[in-house]
Amino acid sequence: MHSHTYGTELLQTSLRAADAESSPLTHVEVISSRSADFEEWPTWVPPSLIQAFRDDGVERLWTHQARAADLAYGGQHVVICTGTASGKSMAYQLPILTHLAMDKTSTALYLSPTKALGADQIRSVAGLIAGRAEYSHLQPCSYDGDTDPEIRQWARAHSRWIFTNPDMVHIGILSGHPRWRQFFRHLRYIVVDECHHYRGVFGAHTALVLRRLLRVARAAGADPTVIAASATVADPAESLSRLIGEPAVAVVDDGSPRGERTVGLWEPDFLPAVTGEHGAPVRRSAGAESARLLADFVIEGARTLCFARSRRGVEITALTAQQLLRESAPELVDRVGAYRAGYLADDRRRLEQAINDGTLIGVATTNALELGVDISGLDAVIVSGYPGTVASFWQQAGRAGRQRESGDSLVVLVARDDPLDTYLVHHPEVLLRTPVEASVFDPANPYVMGPHLLCAATELPLSDTEIERWGAVDVANDLSAQGLLRRRKAGWYVAAGVEPHAEVDIRGGIGGQILIVDSTTSQLLGTVDSGRAPATVHPGAVHIHQGRTFVVDELDLEDGLALTHPEEPDWTTSARDTTEVAITDTVAQQRFGPLTVALVEVDVTHQVVGYLRTLLSGEVLDAIPLDMPRQTLHTRAVMYTLPEDDLAAIGIDASRLPGALHAAEHAAIGLLPLIATCDRWDIGGLSTDLHPDTGLPTVFVYDGYMGGAGFADRGYEAFGTWIDATRDAVADCRCERGCPSCVQSPKCGNGNEPLDKDGAHSVLTLLSRQYSNDA
Repeated sequence: MHSHTYGTELLQTSLRAADAESSPLTHVEVISSRSADFEEWPTWVPPSLIQAFRDDGVERLWTHQARAADLAYGGQHVVICTGTASGKSMAYQLPILTHLAMDKTSTALYLSPTKALGADQIRSVAGLIAGRAEYSHLQPCSYDGDTDPEIRQWARAHSRWIFTNPDMVHIGILSGHPRWRQFFRHLRYIVVDECHHYRGVFGAHTALVLRRLLRVARAAGADPTVIAASATVADPAESLSRLIGEPAVAVVDDGSPRGERTVGLWEPDFLPAVTGEHGAPVRRSAGAESARLLADFVIEGARTLCFARSRRGVEITALTAQQLLRESAPELVDRVGAYRAGYLADDRRRLEQAINDGTLIGVATTNALELGVDISGLDAVIVSGYPGTVASFWQQAGRAGRQRESGDSLVVLVARDDPLDTYLVHHPEVLLRTPVEASVFDPANPYVMGPHLLCAATELPLSDTEIERWGAVDVANDLSAQGLLRRRKAGWYVAAGVEPHAEVDIRGGIGGQILIVDSTTSQLLGTVDSGRAPATVHPGAVHIHQGRTFVVDELDLEDGLALTHPEEPDWTTSARDTTEVAITDTVAQQRFGPLTVALVEVDVTHQVVGYLRTLLSGEVLDAIPLDMPRQTLHTRAVMYTLPEDDLAAIGIDASRLPGALHAAEHAAIGLLPLIATCDRWDIGGLSTDLHPDTGLPTVFVYDGYMGGAGFADRGYEAFGTWIDATRDAVADCRCERGCPSCVQSPKCGNGNEPLDKDGAHSVLTLLSRQYSNDA
């Protein structure tokens, strides 16, 4: 092993128990410490503000803070994209507080995706300006669904800095913008915090809310500058430009200090004598493995945080760690706890206190703790199951050894039984070097654009040039044909009686919403768009809501209701369905010898025919038939075709073709999240040895949303990177004939058959070779 760092020694304690032959550790890397790069305070910052920061403990600025603040002060839209705990808030606090002190009428608007984060930022600003006369007029105030109506009215009239979220900007501010005219006329800055969270359909909705916001502010006479903060993503400037529809610059060189960090990648072993679907081997669960690591680290006295993906996972991890400690170190049992996503501020503060003062040594938590909770200086972080994006991984890992000169720390990623996790533990460079994933969302999706055009036209009449700039000419003509938009001399107006704002749920996906209700308490658990309801909330489905588990009793598509009751079964469910894909239009296409890769518009017809129950151990319990209505989704897909002769030439004859293509399709769906910020539940696929529209063996990977969410587009754009990674993931997996870590899918409509793992590897190798030869 490497030099003895704090992290490698801590890892050794857990490895002693493991078999020397089959070490679960696939990679260990020591990221050396880094000292701070400082920059002078910009000359435009008033001395009193510098003093306020100094009293708050900030003596000097790091380079990235100074540079981002400078760009924003100069009026450029800027995104600051640096690590966790690198003080990104300073980048917007400096220019905003400087302007608001100089010009008593100017205002600022702060947006965050979660309430907890907004509350923390208000607290931080309020602490900074407390008792300073030149800021007494600011009255920073939160304005969201929980704010009392009287306070809302007061905030509109008096607050110079409002803290809210995109949902509220849409439904509570833009819909009644004349009441905000005074605020908008003087709007200098808009802050978009944690902007990498705006992805997929939620990202497309938010992009259009921000474009409408800029439009209304400019109509009122302002010209605001946007300052965004993001975790590390592939192209932050391009992401912000797509979010606001205007050019932006990025600041990415991080000047903050960091202690030495050891990163270990851990792949659990296969369990002896347990088999899953079609006799596939099953690995030890990430939860059980993480609990063991948590107990080991606590015994060593290392303050540890373990992130699990669901509340249920959190509870199981904490309980298992306590059981292990009961046997080996009973005096430590009470020093391990679980933190669930109950956002009650008191609980949160109590927990922060217990972790910071060391009452608790080990804590299992959900990613609720990723945003805006002040816990620092931990010795170790266990990430139980890849959290879905590199940005989230670093946000969780960044909790370890924060801001301590001697901040040596350990981060362990424990792989789940999933192709993406398998790929990452064998390809550490993807996690530890330059980011390859881009925040993907498509504001031009007509199913998202249409409702927002109606909102925009309600707010202020739309001009032809605006509609062209938004790429919405076809959508506008379509709305006009439906009688919803009217074109007059002065622009496009909304037809009488149309009230579009309430129809748009910016977090709800597209199409009608099905409400998921706990029938024992009548509590609303959440919503799902009607297109996905049959596959996710069919009768008998196990539904997890913030880590609590419910079972669906009935699904009524007419009334838009899924009725559930709380229950903790020992199994999970996955729907079985039949799928047909018809190509309606080809958007783009490239040929590489015999291989054709295309971006197409498709109609996907689904019918759910049953579901499978799988025990938590991975063992299949039974299959239950269902009869659900057929549904059609119009969306976008990335597609490839290869002639049968070329496949036969690499040993894939007619009998192996279906299994090889099906396995290659599953593995590719599992790896698309590597290059696009989606998860495998956002996308679907179909493979066939003869497709009626192409006359060839064909594989489709499509967006699971009406009109597409941008994921298929990204797959087409980065096809080479994506297919190479898919081929490697299949090759790296040590199972013989396929398992959930490579070619089996938890949501396969055909019950994971036929699947031919070797065949998939041959097909992917051929794709990769053709693409790179000719690209």
